[in-house]
Amino acid sequence: MKVWIKLLVGTGLGIAVAVFVPGDLAGVFGWLQGFVLQIGRYALVPLMFFSLTIGIHQLRKEGQFWGLFLRNLALMFAVSVVVILVGLVTALAFLRLRIPIRPEEEAGIAGLDIPGGILEVFPSNMFAALSGDGSFLLPIYVFAFFLGMALAYDNAHGRPIAALVDSLSRVFFRVASFFIDISGLCLIALSAYWMIRFRSALQLGFFTSLMAILVLLTLILAFVVAPLCLYLIRPKTKPWKALYGSLGPAIASFFSGDMNFSLLILVGHSKEMGIRRRASALTLAMFSTFCRAGSAMVAAVAFIVVFNSYSFINITFAEIVSVGLASLGISFLLARHSGDGAYVALAVLCLGFGRFQEGYLLLRPVAFFLVGVGTLLDLMIASFANYAMARIGGLENGPS
Repeated sequence: MKVWIKLLVGTGLGIAVAVFVPGDLAGVFGWLQGFVLQIGRYALVPLMFFSLTIGIHQLRKEGQFWGLFLRNLALMFAVSVVVILVGLVTALAFLRLRIPIRPEEEAGIAGLDIPGGILEVFPSNMFAALSGDGSFLLPIYVFAFFLGMALAYDNAHGRPIAALVDSLSRVFFRVASFFIDISGLCLIALSAYWMIRFRSALQLGFFTSLMAILVLLTLILAFVVAPLCLYLIRPKTKPWKALYGSLGPAIASFFSGDMNFSLLILVGHSKEMGIRRRASALTLAMFSTFCRAGSAMVAAVAFIVVFNSYSFINITFAEIVSVGLASLGISFLLARHSGDGAYVALAVLCLGFGRFQEGYLLLRPVAFFLVGVGTLLDLMIASFANYAMARIGGLENGPS
């Protein structure tokens, strides 16, 4: 059975279960969510480390590394600008939601902590990069970059190590394939917990228009704009192939809200689509880490709601530009937040505007929805970029 069908069936079963689950069992499903997310991440670190290492080594030997790297950088910036701009314009034009301000207890949301993140990227021991909990993958990618580049400089000594890394990459892909195959079971717990929270959010009645706008934006960006842009690249391609290959990871990303959980499934789909490992490893590592435009766009839209709720004065053009630029910057800085990117981005935006320091708490009941939509868009952007970069660089339908 195709993976996306398993995920869809698992989602349907989970939602059906949630319909008959009493609200006091939400804590049980919350624990199950954490458990299955750990299962989904279990094989990701070794797979990405060894695949990225050998991918960089092969690209470097063929003289393709810097070209692919720079094309990815340019595409990440362009996509981030367009997605955030579309989100802001749509929110300003159609979203007039005001949420009643209620006293809220501080939720203890974490900031970006950029200095702490830099220290984690370069620990005092290089091997310590592999000993994390798997939520922050940038230290692993940096380690893989240095190792892959070093292997390409000394063929005599690097050849046996490269062969070992290549073998380990393939072996861990087989290990990961098992967890991809059982992801449908994981979606039962994830979608059930999602439905329990969604049902509670609907009962409040404040957030319907916000959720509707975000769903509309997601459909337009992920299923219309992205395929159209892919259709325009050369050599000519079939965007529906990329869209079909993204269905499974998209389902997983929306109901899990976790980029790393979904990334494992996307890696498997990339191989099925014929994208060479050397291309997909680099592109997916870069986009899943630094291009979180979907989460930043959701945060920007949600911030407009916060602004409307706290102020009866229309937002000025200067403030719109400030929100857009801040969202753009944040979109490149969410590497440490694979499972709560959109809500963290919203919190950072609110904290950056002194009048709304606690504004993100107004949207805490739908934080799971914001995170799910943001992660879905992040995942779809990474998937389409992966296919586009492989197509442009001639890195598909061939050996790894």
